[in-house]
Amino acid sequence: MQWTLIKPKAWLRWSFFIVGLILLGLGISMTMQVKDFGIGPWDVLHYGLFVQFGLTVGTWSIIAGLTIVIISSIVLKSLPQIGTILNMVLIGLFIDLFNFLLTEPEWMAGKILVFILGTLVTAAGIGVYVAPNIGAGPRDSLMLVLTDALQWKVSTVRNAIEITVAVIGWLLGGPVGIGTVFIALFLGTLVGKTLPLSKKILDYLIKKGEGYENLNKRTLRTNHYD
Repeated sequence: MQWTLIKPKAWLRWSFFIVGLILLGLGISMTMQVKDFGIGPWDVLHYGLFVQFGLTVGTWSIIAGLTIVIISSIVLKSLPQIGTILNMVLIGLFIDLFNFLLTEPEWMAGKILVFILGTLVTAAGIGVYVAPNIGAGPRDSLMLVLTDALQWKVSTVRNAIEITVAVIGWLLGGPVGIGTVFIALFLGTLVGKTLPLSKKILDYLIKKGEGYENLNKRTLRTNHYD
């Protein structure tokens, strides 16, 4: 007799991916609750579009992502991965959900704490959602397209993109401040810590799950009394 279990590899990867997107949406929303400090460069753009044209910040995140996906697909002459589409849609939905649920702290100490925690949660979310390698986000895809087209360093292209969108967002009325600079300078470093850790945890869980799968695939021996 053999017991067959569903392979853990696929659902573990997808679970990591979805949890990472939830954390990312939460982290972004937390920083938006103290937007007087400034928010991340892309979020400045989304917020500026919200100020000028209405809708919601999350909706503009989806629209901006969709625009980038279309441009990247045309340039690369390939369809985006399903993970890229889900990334684009779910982050926008989660941002709006948490913006609805969270409120701005009243005290300065609380605002500082929420901003720092929001940045840390954002870094954790990026690490967790990227670890399964299901699909890069639209903005990461844009960065890779421009890197190949311009033959510049990834860091140079990333900084150029973030400065550009932050300036456009600021002109539209988005909140730029010391927090924007902090996120631009340190978020990449934080992700450099969370991504390898997330990959290690995911690999460990996958191997552990495969071990259980192999164990349960063995033929059971009726005369085995150990």
